[in-house]
Amino acid sequence: FANDFDPVKAGAYRANFPDATTHFHEGDVWQVDPAGLPRGADLAWASSPCQDFSLAGGRAGLAGGRSSAFFGFWRLIEALGEAAPRTVVIENVSGLLTSHAGEDFTALCQALSAQGYRFGALEIDAARFLPQSRPRVFVIATRAAVAGRLMGDSPFHTRAVREAQARLPAHLAESWIWWRGEAPARRNADLASLLEPDAALPWHSPERTARLLDLMAPLHRARLEAARASGARTVGAVFRRMRVEDGRRVQRAEARFDGLAGCLRTPRGGSSRQTLIVAEGGMVRSRLISPREGARLMGLPDSYVLPAAATSALHVVGDGVAAPVVRWLAAEILEPLLAPARAVIAAE
Repeated sequence: FANDFDPVKAGAYRANFPDATTHFHEGDVWQVDPAGLPRGADLAWASSPCQDFSLAGGRAGLAGGRSSAFFGFWRLIEALGEAAPRTVVIENVSGLLTSHAGEDFTALCQALSAQGYRFGALEIDAARFLPQSRPRVFVIATRAAVAGRLMGDSPFHTRAVREAQARLPAHLAESWIWWRGEAPARRNADLASLLEPDAALPWHSPERTARLLDLMAPLHRARLEAARASGARTVGAVFRRMRVEDGRRVQRAEARFDGLAGCLRTPRGGSSRQTLIVAEGGMVRSRLISPREGARLMGLPDSYVLPAAATSALHVVGDGVAAPVVRWLAAEILEPLLAPARAVIAAE
């Protein structure tokens, strides 16, 4: 069973999963009838809209209009009772750990505990797997027995996770699991390696590129000038942001040349569109990132069908979950956790 209320995302789902007509429901999660859900599923996954947890948003927390979709999901788990999935994963932005001074995270843990789940969290940056900076929190909760080998140290027990756990009241801390997971192999791709050929896409005019450079603060301009002076091909990613300088709000173009793209966003405004900047042979050019490049930065294969309109395609990938991160979670924790229960079912 799968659900989303956004028609653009629903269309992308149907285009990529031919059997979607048998299991996909388009509509508000609050309108889903629990009677129509499968019983005894292995896993439930919730990626509710992140705006109310994001540092870029209003930080409304779980009471926010968008992120309250989580409680629309959770009422279904509660309604399933003993037939609810043995394991639940909740994915969101890192602000989930600190929203309302940690009260929202505590409320989430309380909801999990009330339904008999033990839980723990990992904060994983997709940059460990892909050339995109994209930190996200994954709360893994289970009613299943947890083997000792699944618990222990992890590179994803970040400071924010440890502080969130330390804020929990004692009765919730008792249900905490420090999920283990081997560190992933070193990433072997950078931003430049995922780009389309230069001739395949339109570039900004020299005038537009010059205006972009004029928005750079001295530090970022110095980075670009160093790249230009080298003469070698250097690819960077640029976001436009509002900054306060000398008491005034000014727009700045901020560049990074560390081989990573910035976190992909949904293209709701000009400042959210990520720009690529290329210095080569003493020249500087710029253009917008393409939808296919965005999909590659999420770990999607080129066979993945994107919406035809660029804005819609970038909306789909910008709101997604990096596929290699989920694959790592599955291999390191979810599949080993669920395998014993599956073996019992098969034996019966």
